[in-house]
Amino acid sequence: METTQQAGREPGTAERRRRELLEAADRVVLRDGPKASMNAIAAEAGITKPILYRHFGDKAGLYQALAVRHTDALLDSLRAALDAPAERRRRVEATLDTYLTAIEARPQVYRFLMHPAEDSHTGERGFEVGQHSAPLLRRLGEELAKVIGERVDLGPGGDELARIWGHGIVGMMHAAGDWWLGERPCSREALVTGLTDLLWGRLATAGNLADGPGF
Repeated sequence: METTQQAGREPGTAERRRRELLEAADRVVLRDGPKASMNAIAAEAGITKPILYRHFGDKAGLYQALAVRHTDALLDSLRAALDAPAERRRRVEATLDTYLTAIEARPQVYRFLMHPAEDSHTGERGFEVGQHSAPLLRRLGEELAKVIGERVDLGPGGDELARIWGHGIVGMMHAAGDWWLGERPCSREALVTGLTDLLWGRLATAGNLADGPGF
């Protein structure tokens, strides 16, 4: 069991130790979803809860670290789909499918990041998901807006419109994906096609920026 004194040694190992703790937290989240607790995460990591607080500050700090970890991975996957050598509609479909595949593959992680636990048997106050999930979605919206703004010629006011589109698309993906993951009313392929049809409109006719990477 790691002690407070041991945790303070060897500053050069702090980043590695933090990564190990996040991996332990991931294992608990994969098992328990939104019911994951600091007690369970500390036990999985083989440390006391005060040591966990020492590394992350509080529940909000741990939640934020996990959110950044998973958002970074998701953004890498989304960028790869957007950069794939295919025509524009196919890349739009691939990007939507990448998001839905990610939440389908790890539903407990998605629920931990986006939904508070409905009940808890630990007596421990839960992670304040609602307070932190909105910034996560805003980050996705800004990243998508940046991609659109760099690639698509939207004419006068293009930067503002790119942000409108970026946040609107993320909001659509989140709401539709949340509904779909909970109810499974259709196949993932059908949802991707329906959402792409909804988006296609002006996106189909807008040209690429002359000095951009293209979309």
